[in-house]
Amino acid sequence: MNITILDNATLANTSLDCISALGKLTVHQLTSPEQVLAHSQNAEVLITNKVVINRDTMAQLTSLKLICVSATGTNNVDLNAAKDLGIAVTNVAGYSTPSVVQHTFSLITNLLGNTHRYQADCQQGAWQKSDMFCRLDYSFNDIQGKTLAIIGGGTLGNAVSKVAEAFGAHVIVAERKGAECRQGRTPFETAIKTADIISVHCPLNDETRDLITLNELKMMKPTALIINTARGGIINEADLAQALKTNVIAGAGVDVLTKEPAEHNNPLANYTGDNLLLTPHIAWASTESIVRLVKEVSLNIAAFSQQESRNRLV
Repeated sequence: MNITILDNATLANTSLDCISALGKLTVHQLTSPEQVLAHSQNAEVLITNKVVINRDTMAQLTSLKLICVSATGTNNVDLNAAKDLGIAVTNVAGYSTPSVVQHTFSLITNLLGNTHRYQADCQQGAWQKSDMFCRLDYSFNDIQGKTLAIIGGGTLGNAVSKVAEAFGAHVIVAERKGAECRQGRTPFETAIKTADIISVHCPLNDETRDLITLNELKMMKPTALIINTARGGIINEADLAQALKTNVIAGAGVDVLTKEPAEHNNPLANYTGDNLLLTPHIAWASTESIVRLVKEVSLNIAAFSQQESRNRLV
């Protein structure tokens, strides 16, 4: 098979041997919208992380049989068009769970411990000027005993719950906003109001877009933290920046934005307060996660070549 990777840069130079063993492999580090057709010519299998493949593109790629999304989310591929045109689509799920969980707690522990502020002070020589063996300029708080609310009770939410419980936190899972509360869940507003830490792990869709606005942030405890390693747009970015600036909440850890890469006028990218930790959509991307991802893509291609269904969406 002729296999083409459209955005190999997202795979961080991970070995592609398991994919190249399946056919003739063509690799493009990045592909702009204007380059999609040219880069995809003669491909029977296209591998894309974020490159958009729409109906018009598919219709012009007469050799295309399979689109492998090297991610879980598939909003960059027109699934209806693929179905109409007889093109199979696969994705990969679960590969990044350990990485996302680790990054979630990296954000939580850094914010609770003010680690970033202490590190900056040490780099600027503050410890050397201390009149005692340590510095206690900023509060340092435990996870133990805190209430951690999970928004999104799927695989990632469950994995975060287990680690939080190991730290000694009390975990609650928020019900969907406005929905009748199921057994084992906590009403959405109750979860928002009672949580010391909120961790977001739900998908972005019409129901969850702007799920957290200034209204919900004002419901939170002024000592509370909110963490988003899910998708940009679930928390309103302008409202969050305002809440942080005015100390409506104590802090936030954010790994995702509505538009990525961050735009120069994004209110969180421009925020300079020390109660925000902003990272560039890296929660998923541990070395081990990307190795798992590449392997899963290769297994999807191998299954397709054997006329087997594996991680098929279309």
